[in-house]
Amino acid sequence: MALLSRNEPVLQTMKTDSGPLSKGKGPKKLSFIDRFLTWWIAGAMLGGLALGHYLPALSRGIVSWLIPGTPVPVALGGGLILMMYPPLARVKYEELGVAFKDVRLLVLSLIQNWLIGPFLMFALAIVFLRNYPDLMVGLILIGSARCIAMVLVWNEVAGGNREYAAGLVAFNSIFQVFFYGAYVFFFAAVLLPLVGLSGASVPISFSLVALSVIIFLGVPLVAGALTRSWFVGKGQKEDYDNRIAPSFAPIALLALLYTIVIMFASQSNAILGFPIEVLLVAIPLVLYFAMMFLASFYLSRRAGAGYERTASLSLTAASNNFELAITVAVAVFGVTSGEALSATVGPLVEVPVMLALVGLSRWLGLRLFSAHV
Repeated sequence: MALLSRNEPVLQTMKTDSGPLSKGKGPKKLSFIDRFLTWWIAGAMLGGLALGHYLPALSRGIVSWLIPGTPVPVALGGGLILMMYPPLARVKYEELGVAFKDVRLLVLSLIQNWLIGPFLMFALAIVFLRNYPDLMVGLILIGSARCIAMVLVWNEVAGGNREYAAGLVAFNSIFQVFFYGAYVFFFAAVLLPLVGLSGASVPISFSLVALSVIIFLGVPLVAGALTRSWFVGKGQKEDYDNRIAPSFAPIALLALLYTIVIMFASQSNAILGFPIEVLLVAIPLVLYFAMMFLASFYLSRRAGAGYERTASLSLTAASNNFELAITVAVAVFGVTSGEALSATVGPLVEVPVMLALVGLSRWLGLRLFSAHV
């Protein structure tokens, strides 16, 4: 994956996030750690399943120690917060306004996340799970929850625009607080009967959704902003951006692996005990992630976005907030319900698929946004 060297001739002028440049701006070269991320994640998933299966007391302990006000384990919540802190600490918050000067891309993102995404997931749920109403509702819970956490890690590895990704996550968070409950009610209680299926009543607490956003986005966002502000205030802006902030990257990787281990350990019985149900939910999820990513990548490039923003838009559109979906499924239907199982399959599928899409994003970036490879 070698990018253009300084001495290579330029075949054409490319349009990037910063405007017309003499060289195309594709993704940066992967670091040693990121090149083997697939293996780290695969090991974490298998390790988590093994821990939960062979040490069931550990699995029960993880689930029993909850964040007050939510059914989310403290162990999982801590990992998610640490996972999001490094990329949010690297965001240049003073440039957020500049990042969103192109209103077309912002509108495109909102359409992708809050119109195309939820309706596509609903359609796939109807097609593949119409005979499994509990799994179908679980899929609807996932489709209505837009990603506010792990997408920042995927964006970082793909070489997306940090400021743009942070802004998109912030917009999704605001929409999520106010509209998530209404979306789920609309799909589960209103649309399902219209297509000839039994509707489901899904009472969702506004405070539960708001608390989830505050914990998983608000805490690391404030911590990241304060960290950068402190160093910039001491006159170390350049040193912070070039040396200090990048040194936080291993924290995100370790937190990601830790989160995956905890998540799969706590849900190992459900995943290993119902392989057919897992497969039934996995098929529409894989299709959803792939379709959303490819459609968003195409539309974003057609709208004139450079690689960095195209990657951010595409990965954000393809991701979902599985933390919120699992939280709501467990809180409303119970930890042993089909809805909870379906929501749990979300990260089981999303983690490896999104990792593959990160690789696809970089591959497409090198071929579509660079003068040549």
